[in-house]
Amino acid sequence: MKLKTAINRLEPLVNKKFEDIFSKEQMKDIIINKGRSGQLLELALGLNNSSRKLDFEDGELKTNKCNSKGKPLETMYITQISRIIDDLLKRKDFYNTRLYHKIKNLLYVPISKEGEPKEWMFLPFTHINLEKDEFINLDRDEFQNLKTQLEKDYYTICSKLKEHIENSEDGFIHTSNGEFIQIRSKDSKPYHPIYSEIYNNEVSNKNHAFYFRRQFMMFINDY
Repeated sequence: MKLKTAINRLEPLVNKKFEDIFSKEQMKDIIINKGRSGQLLELALGLNNSSRKLDFEDGELKTNKCNSKGKPLETMYITQISRIIDDLLKRKDFYNTRLYHKIKNLLYVPISKEGEPKEWMFLPFTHINLEKDEFINLDRDEFQNLKTQLEKDYYTICSKLKEHIENSEDGFIHTSNGEFIQIRSKDSKPYHPIYSEIYNNEVSNKNHAFYFRRQFMMFINDY
């Protein structure tokens, strides 16, 4: 499915309560399973809940918890780094990375989770295409600033990871922040260490991932 097809299917769902879209059975355990609301959106759009490199043929779907006015309440997961750690340490060109591939054509759907799950809603979405300069809520200068900052954040984080490995007491990577994106731990027991061929050693005792910081969602939604 193309991303623009998904947008056409998404528009009628915006600002509708979950109880008007999904059954009680579909919403079962939605509070315990934090990813369930995103899975339900995928099903509503006609996507299968399966592992794939991208949600759409040409882009990625991202959802995030927010309040009723769309203000983000959490960071937003992008992709794990265990398989690309050496690319990061070598400062691989930003536009050839897995990270850029995941964010270059992005459909962001904030989910208001105030009240009971039946009252939750998909709020107005934002589509940003870093490849074609297609965007919502941003003028051209703001868009270019966003694209430039994401690239800058990537290289800043790459440098911080290398610095942590070479200078921290444990020789491991740690939380590394840019303005809009960050790397931090994402794992559960049993943990999955990250091995670097460059250093011929483990550089973390658990997996880490890229996340969008709340500043990113606030920027694109003009907060």
